[in-house]
Amino acid sequence: MAKGYWVAVYRSISDPDALAAYAKLAGPAIAAAGGRFLARGNAAKAYEAGIAQRVVLIEFDSVERAVTTHDSEAYQAALKVFGKAAERDLRIVEGVS
Repeated sequence: MAKGYWVAVYRSISDPDALAAYAKLAGPAIAAAGGRFLARGNAAKAYEAGIAQRVVLIEFDSVERAVTTHDSEAYQAALKVFGKAAERDLRIVEGVS
């Protein structure tokens, strides 16, 4: 079974305090579901139309597990705290075998 990955790319952060509060809830919710943070922080280098803003890469055992985690009560509570703290694009992709 192929692994699943969350790829979150932030375009801008307007409320760092709300983002920090979100992270305090989201991190444990993701870890409890088996998510493993592989990368997080500002981009080391951005090419093409990229923005050197925050990027987060999280690995899950499967795409199904990644989706279930996103839709979980614990993560949805974190999203309520996130609110409009940042403009980001969150995608779930299947790993290559």
